Amino acid sequence: MRGPAAEPVPHSVRPEMCCLVTTLVFLGPRAAIVIWWLVQPLAWQTAFSTWVWPLLGFLLLPWTTLAYVLVAPGGVVGADWLLVILALLVDVAGYAGGGYGNRSRAPGYVR
Repeated sequence: MRGPAAEPVPHSVRPEMCCLVTTLVFLGPRAAIVIWWLVQPLAWQTAFSTWVWPLLGFLLLPWTTLAYVLVAPGGVVGADWLLVILALLVDVAGYAGGGYGNRSRAPGYVR
C-alpha cells in the first residue's frame, strides 16, 4: 500500500502522443498529421528534409506518413519496416475498398 508521501507513478505515454491518439480516433489520420505537425514540428523536420514528401503523404498515404514519422527519428530498421508496411497496406486497403464498394457506379460494369 502506498503512503501519502509516495512518488507518483510515471506515465508510460507522452502527453503529445495521447493527443495524437485522440485525434486519430475522432478525426482520422489527416487531422492527426496536422495536429502532430503543429505540436512537434521537429519530429517532422527530422523525418523529412523537404516539404514535398509530407505533403504527398498527407494527400495520398496518410497512415504510412504517420507510421514513418513515428519510427524515423531512431532510423527505420528491423520491425520498424513492419509498421510502415502495415500502414501502407491500410492506405491501399482504403483505396481498394472504396473502389470495390463503388464498382456498380463504373460505366460498363455488368453484374
